[in-house]
Amino acid sequence: MAEPFVVRVTDAEIADLRGRLRRTRWPEPETVDDWSQGVPLTYARELCRSWAEDYDFGFADRVNAFPQYRDSVDGLGIHFLHVRSPEPDAFPLVLTHGWPGSVLEFLHVLGPLTDPRAYGGDPADAFHVVAPSLPGYGWSDKPTTTGWGVPRIARAWDTLMVSLGYDRYGAQGGDWGSEVTATLGEVAPERVAGVHLNMGRVPLGTFDDPTPTEQAALDAASEHARTGRGYSGIQMTRPQTLGYGLTDSPAGQAAWIAEKYRAWTDHDGDHETAVSRQTILDEISVYWFTASATSSARLYWESFAASRVPVTAPSGLSVYPRDIVRPSRREAEQRFTDLRWYAEMPHGGHFAALEQPTSLVEQIRGFFRLVR
Repeated sequence: MAEPFVVRVTDAEIADLRGRLRRTRWPEPETVDDWSQGVPLTYARELCRSWAEDYDFGFADRVNAFPQYRDSVDGLGIHFLHVRSPEPDAFPLVLTHGWPGSVLEFLHVLGPLTDPRAYGGDPADAFHVVAPSLPGYGWSDKPTTTGWGVPRIARAWDTLMVSLGYDRYGAQGGDWGSEVTATLGEVAPERVAGVHLNMGRVPLGTFDDPTPTEQAALDAASEHARTGRGYSGIQMTRPQTLGYGLTDSPAGQAAWIAEKYRAWTDHDGDHETAVSRQTILDEISVYWFTASATSSARLYWESFAASRVPVTAPSGLSVYPRDIVRPSRREAEQRFTDLRWYAEMPHGGHFAALEQPTSLVEQIRGFFRLVR
């Protein structure tokens, strides 16, 4: 049975973090004048100084502003937000985050999704929203055995939704959340009305006559594979070894995550214009205070190399221009066999709910009008 839950961070934990940050043993500077060797020393030091000296440690208050619970699902304690709409005919929706994210990603979309009337929208678009923390992430338990890959998570989400009284619902997600969402439509087709993704993993470069947009997306994906996938190579093969450094060093954890906000957001050179420093530190703080660097990375070990199964559920895909994977409609249709919604967005990157919350809300509403 679900029990109410409140995030707590003690003064002692904050003092420990600040002490560790102030004692950081820094490496020498990079030998280039850009980010091609990773996070520059000057940025890493300034980010950690801000974390220790300026940051309000208010991430707990920000998530505690919403109803949240923990329940045992398939033998594992799962944390989730559960925000019910005031509209009696609201449609249930499960939102799933990815790495290096958390349920904090969704805090700016929960209000518009659950109470559109209060945000100038149509009450017919209202949702009851459930947003779980992935196993090994945030305030969910860390698996102690193997097997907690995408299919098992998807089945657990279906069990959770049914336990909450939702026998028909929709699903939405990005990053790992996109894979869980896509798989959820396959493991519970009798209950999942449709799936909406803001990142669709599909084969690129499979057509002999690529359009300029398809070629540009393929070139970007090839460059990402060449220079941007080192993190996933480590997390999918040696998450335990990586975890010793990230769990012990807040500077290491901060740099490991902050780099992705630089690389995967839509900006003109300053990524903190796309996602604020406070928001980045909020997300880093979730990983630090829950000591989940290792357990979150294990999802890559469990599932990264798994094949992408075809998705037969009614599907929607919103493609943001600075995301990691940006398939065209015909490329998406190779995996999503019932693609009912496809949109190429003008702005935004991998963290759509953080970068473009209004846009993402409109995309979710638009797709689910077709299937709810």
